[in-house]
Amino acid sequence: MSRTIVEAAGRRLALSNLEKTLYPAGGFTKAHVLDYYRRAADVILPHLRGRALTMKRYPEGVDRDFFFEKRCPAHRPSWVKTAQISPRDAGGPMTVCLVDDLATLMWVQNLASLELHVPLARAAAPATPDFVVFDLDPGDGAGIPECARVALILRELLARVGLACSAKTSGKKGLHVYVPLNRGETTFEDIKAFSRAVAEALHKDHPDLVTARMAREHRAGKVFINWSQNGASMTMVCVYSLRAEEQPTVSFPLSWVEVEAEVRRGAAGTLRITSSEALSRIAKRGDLFREVLRKKQKLPHL
Repeated sequence: MSRTIVEAAGRRLALSNLEKTLYPAGGFTKAHVLDYYRRAADVILPHLRGRALTMKRYPEGVDRDFFFEKRCPAHRPSWVKTAQISPRDAGGPMTVCLVDDLATLMWVQNLASLELHVPLARAAAPATPDFVVFDLDPGDGAGIPECARVALILRELLARVGLACSAKTSGKKGLHVYVPLNRGETTFEDIKAFSRAVAEALHKDHPDLVTARMAREHRAGKVFINWSQNGASMTMVCVYSLRAEEQPTVSFPLSWVEVEAEVRRGAAGTLRITSSEALSRIAKRGDLFREVLRKKQKLPHL
């Protein structure tokens, strides 16, 4: 096993097997993964900070077996921040990693945790979500253009009840629409009821495009709005995280102008952002998802 000693944010790290190819189709190595996260750190860290990390690890690459790791590994460095949480499905308290700084981000990536998943609430307030999320998942025969149509319909509906929202790619075949709350008073019961009501309203008004039903036989040619992602035990892929696709795609923020353009084009695949394009956009625009962490809004009574 080859090792390279580096310094990150004042911490010394031993990085291993930098030459290992983790995305075989594109020749994208572990060194490339680490470099992506280092260069994206300024925009991704605010969205990771204080949240219990779920690592999706691909030690042999994206075409091989993976595993999820929710517990912070016992072999972690002493400076990695942790929190104690008590998820309902864990059978007791769990120690989780908090990725609050560059050194921890680099340590996590040395474990080949290509995808970074986080809950909607911070570890310090696990019962209080900071946003509502609408996970737009296209069924067979649908794709990102259909998801873009649904995202625009969703934006219009939310605007009618006084709510702003932001969109990002899933990094795979769908889109995510986030409604920031950031008030410290909303419960998971509130956001799950709200997201389900909205999903069912769109299902009723646009039955040929939208379904709120989870069963796959209802999804063909439609976009499933996965309202169940708003549960306390659920996680979402973090904005700016890599995805374990054939190429190193990224879950990346979109402007609404881009979403509108996707609907006009109707061309699938144009909103799949690769790591190199992501870094170029970050350098030009900074964090397009910053308002998700800042804007304070209150859910209406439906």
